[in-house]
Amino acid sequence: MLEQLKKDTKSGMDKAIEALKNAFLGLRTGRVSVNLLDRVKAEVYGVMTPIQQLGNISAPEPRLLVVEVYDKNAVKAVEKAIRESSLGLSPNPDGCIIRMAIPELTKERREELVKLASKYAEEGRVSVRAHRHDALDQAKKSEKEHDLSEDDLERFKKEIQKLTDDYCAKIDEISEQKKKDIMVV
Repeated sequence: MLEQLKKDTKSGMDKAIEALKNAFLGLRTGRVSVNLLDRVKAEVYGVMTPIQQLGNISAPEPRLLVVEVYDKNAVKAVEKAIRESSLGLSPNPDGCIIRMAIPELTKERREELVKLASKYAEEGRVSVRAHRHDALDQAKKSEKEHDLSEDDLERFKKEIQKLTDDYCAKIDEISEQKKKDIMVV
């Protein structure tokens, strides 16, 4: 039972790491990436839809991002969503194509992005700790129902704490690398 609980907890912590990596894809660094718009959603026909489902996103030049919207009626919604996102982009629509010149990041904007990266990292750590908390609650419940000895519970607590510490260290490592990428001029 404890092994399955540990396995489930590890799986949940892995998902927290993946969520953090996905969140970081939407943060600008010094280079343009088509993943920049991954977290942006536009309201089309009353439904919030990710932009990558509404058009083809490409980066034909190092400082240019282009969205070729499939549905002409969705162009305004996509433009509005990009403009209102926290990315600081200025979309220029031309028919079904929306072009965005990507300016160099200012020092202030880089600092804002570092703060945002720190916020995402903290959310990841909170998620990892929540998985630890859930696992410990289940283990304590099993101990109260006499399915688990006190010694096994203590050993399990130590194992889960080590797992939590390892995952928090991974989050810190990923976060520091992203912050370095953002600050590179």
